Amino acid sequence: MSNLPNCPKCNSEYTYEDGGLFICPECAYEWNLASEAQNEDERVYKDSNGNVLQDGDTVTVIKDLKVKGSSSVLKVGTKVKNIRLVDADHDIDCKIDGFGAMKLKSEFVKKV
Repeated sequence: MSNLPNCPKCNSEYTYEDGGLFICPECAYEWNLASEAQNEDERVYKDSNGNVLQDGDTVTVIKDLKVKGSSSVLKVGTKVKNIRLVDADHDIDCKIDGFGAMKLKSEFVKKV
């Protein structure tokens, strides 16, 4: 019996090795064990321009955003200081003056 890993996408046991890649014949997914382990360990957060974001950065909102549960709008150019990155649907947790605690998506901000 072989000791090849199951497919990370469909969990098929019928994977095979081709050069440095593993291939799943059922879903046609190809992966490299080294890159797969690296991707799981560290997620890279990028703003709308492709700049890498880090905890504590200051960002600016690039689009008018409706505030859910309120009639107010977060305007373009609003500066958000000291962001915190989280692994969720909304990547950024922050506090905005006049609005309070918010969750933002990194695609709607740019790094200052």
